[in-house]
This record gives sequence, C-alpha cells and structure tokens, in this order.
Amino acid sequence: MNKLELLRTFVRVTELSSFTQAGQSLGLPRSTVSEHVQALEELLGARLLQRTTRKVQATQDGRVLYERSKDLLAHMEELEGLFRQDETQLAGRIRVDMPNVMARGLILPNLPTFMARHPLIDMEISGSDRQVDLIAEGFDCVVRVGAQPDQTVVARRVCSMPMVNCASAAYLQRYGVPETLADLAHHQLVHYVRPLGARSAGFEYLVGNKVQRLPMAGRVTVNSTDAYQSACLGGFGITQVPQLGIRDLLASGELVAVLPDYQAPPLDVSLLYAGQRHLPLRVRVFMDWLTATLQAHL
Repeated sequence: MNKLELLRTFVRVTELSSFTQAGQSLGLPRSTVSEHVQALEELLGARLLQRTTRKVQATQDGRVLYERSKDLLAHMEELEGLFRQDETQLAGRIRVDMPNVMARGLILPNLPTFMARHPLIDMEISGSDRQVDLIAEGFDCVVRVGAQPDQTVVARRVCSMPMVNCASAAYLQRYGVPETLADLAHHQLVHYVRPLGARSAGFEYLVGNKVQRLPMAGRVTVNSTDAYQSACLGGFGITQVPQLGIRDLLASGELVAVLPDYQAPPLDVSLLYAGQRHLPLRVRVFMDWLTATLQAHL
C-alpha cells in the first residue's frame, strides 16, 4: 500500500477529527479511511488516534507524526513538480470556494483557458456566501470579499471591487429617481445582513476617505447575494452591489444606476490559504491565474 497515501489520509483525519469527513474530503469511503489509518498504525507500531463515540483525537505519537507528515507531504509535492518545466504536466485536484456572483459571472466563464493550459488538473469550485472553514472542509484556497478577521490563515489582498447604487427601472418609475441624499427619505432600501436579525448598516457612502451611514426604511431584508439581486429586480428598493454582478443588467436597462456621487466604499478581495510552505505547485499556479483574472476584470 502506498505509504504517502496512508499519511495523506491520516493528516486529513487528524485535521477534521472525523473518519467520515476525511473520507468525504478525499473522495474515499469511510471504511477505506479506517483501513488506511489502521495500516499506518501497524506499519509504525504506534497508536496514532484515540477513537471515542464523539470524536477522533490524535495521541501524543499521532501529534508528532501529524506535524512531520505535513512537512513531508509538502516536500513531496515540491519534488514531484521540481523538474517539470512544462506546466501542462501539473496534475491533481484543486478545491476552491468563492462568492457565487464571482464564480458565475467571472471565474467560470474564464476557466476554460486555465483548464486547456493544464489538462491534467481537475477543479472543484464552490460558489457560496457563507464563511467556509478552509482547513476543515479541505479547500486549497478561498476567495473572500471584505474584511478578513481570521488570523489562522494567510490572506493576500488581490484587488478591490467597485460598488454601484442601483434600483429596478420599475421601482424608479414608481418612486422617482433620487438625486440627493435628502431624497432617500422617500425611498426604500433592500437591507443585506448576515446573519438575519443583525442590524443593517443602512445606505453607505464615502465622504473623502470616511464611510458615512444613512439609516433608511426598507421592508425586505435578505442574507444572500442572489436574494439581494432578486429583491432589487422585484422592485423592493435600492441596493448597493459590486458592479461585477450587475453589468449585464445595467446594460439591458433592467437595473439603473443612481446617486453616482454617493457610492459605497470598494470591497477588498482577498485570497485565503493555509500557508505558502505547504502549497502544492498546482495550487500556486492556479492562485496566480486567479489573481491575474480578478485584477484584469475588476
């Protein structure tokens, strides 16, 4: 049995504290994961994991092996690609998460270029608005918009997303086009919060470099970007969204930009990953492509 595969399985079980979740992240049945760990324990002559009904926890020997294994697997990834001058020979799976609007509107339409350049790489792309656990869910990298409070991962700022105020044509026909901040007293705002029940920031705009917030009425509150856009198209009020997600809707006239002098501050886009020392070459190459694509189109 391949010893490196045994180590990879052991590392995932240790990180996730679960045979089942490790199997899901590796694409293996739970029984195979258990067999891998058992084979590794027999090979080393040491008990590596303490199994209980509630969770799996590394023993003292297991913790030592876990730290050594991470370095070993990272070095093996480097060695496998060390003499590959042709990047088309890079192989393996890359798992990435990003906001749904970014996946749908930008990355997936441009991904064929990357896939054609690297025919041996398989992609797993998650498009979501939730804050995924990069380590526990087995993501190689994650694209996030806004502030990044998680200090356990590396966050590389890539670019920023310009914002636009907009409303549906039908809404503006009914309520009129706001031309000043004072006009907003007679308008509705679609509120976006995460999670539901949180307080809305209201209408945000920049004065110099300082963010100002203006409370506004609004009967609809949502917690996902898809619902936010649908509420705007449905005529429920004004929204403040990244320009990326609504370019086509602005061009078609379904949505109309308003108050151009009072835009919300641009949103920082960051690339998150566990640590450069442990990144396989295929992941670094993909991250470079992803960075270039975002910078070219945002």
